[in-house]
Amino acid sequence: MNLQTRLNSFFLLGAQLIDTENNALKQAKANVYQQNSWFLPAFIDQAIHQIATQFLSKEALTQWVALYPQLANQMTHKKVGIVMAGNIPFVGFHDLLSTLVAGHTAVVKLAAKDTVGMEYLIQILIEIEPNWKDYIIIQPQLKDCDAYIATGSNNTSRYFEQYFGKYPHIIRSNKTSIAILDGTESSADLDLLADDMMLYFGRGCRNVTQVWVPEGYDFIPLLSSLKKYNYIIDEHKYRHNYDYQLALLMMTRQFYMDTTAILMSENPSPFAAISQIHYQYYSPSKPPLVNSDEIQCIVGKGGLPFGSLQQPKLEQYADGVDTLQFLSSL
Repeated sequence: MNLQTRLNSFFLLGAQLIDTENNALKQAKANVYQQNSWFLPAFIDQAIHQIATQFLSKEALTQWVALYPQLANQMTHKKVGIVMAGNIPFVGFHDLLSTLVAGHTAVVKLAAKDTVGMEYLIQILIEIEPNWKDYIIIQPQLKDCDAYIATGSNNTSRYFEQYFGKYPHIIRSNKTSIAILDGTESSADLDLLADDMMLYFGRGCRNVTQVWVPEGYDFIPLLSSLKKYNYIIDEHKYRHNYDYQLALLMMTRQFYMDTTAILMSENPSPFAAISQIHYQYYSPSKPPLVNSDEIQCIVGKGGLPFGSLQQPKLEQYADGVDTLQFLSSL
């Protein structure tokens, strides 16, 4: 398969994913939710729409590959091992797409809680272009690959370094995202920020888990915007986390704010537990101090637009590491 053939198969995959009358896709979505109740139907729809419109449109893919004239036209037969995360639906798709567009064989270890969805996408891709069956290999363990891309926690990343460190690799660990507000945000801005915070229950590295606000900030408008996500309290896994975090805040007599489903408390850590958003104050004369090693995205003042974090473009790479540049240089 040459590069154009590879791209054409992804164009067709994108077209199938936006087909609202596709009964097979509807059943696949139901199966994804049945496997993992963290993946609400609305969140599955969001993830599929994101992949179809931001990753697989003809315009987006064409512009993306044009940035890498060194991409191999024919398949390289190099094997790239991919350890996929499973915190949000289909989160490993970008690595798979990048590897196949680069002309390599993808040897994939699927996340235990996101097998159904990824297997469906791979199945449809092979139906579109049968040659892909020779270049997509799903394995429970990865070995004998020429390079590796692995995503996990801080703990697992240390194991990845041990196992894959002698090969060309990209290893990703814990990241999160923050918002910097100045108090001039409109209600529309805050509604979009609520999406940045609470889509996928806030479990993604692109979810905002901490906000920096100026001294004297009025939280009421932000809390009002967050209330549109109060429905997630009906999900028992989320409710368990909320009850636990609320009990901790009450037992430690810590001040908190509550939408009845989402908790906000002052905390210097950008990492917040599920159901919590941390906040920190800053002085207008002293800008926030941000540890870039921990932060995936910054939204708001001087950062990305509100509402954009869960709609990344192809070139907005995880951890800021250019995956396609890495793959095309193997």
